[in-house]
Amino acid sequence: MLGQSVINGRSSSPSNNRVFVYEVTGLKQNEQTDSNGYPVRNSSSTFVSVPYNRMNETMQKITRMGGTIVNIKPLGASSPQKDEG
Repeated sequence: MLGQSVINGRSSSPSNNRVFVYEVTGLKQNEQTDSNGYPVRNSSSTFVSVPYNRMNETMQKITRMGGTIVNIKPLGASSPQKDEG
């Protein structure tokens, strides 16, 4: 079974299906961000969806572009609800 996942590039690991959302501040439009498919605004936070297997690569890219990651959440996570009672 393990050999099949290596050959096919597929794995039954739940981490492969996980996506995280990075909240990034401080991005500036420059040569590197021009290659993105979207413009970067300097004035507010930007939200970037990142698959689990690209988290490290994306963090390094954001740092090279001058951004700061201020929050990381799993996609679909809701904020904790307070118990009123």
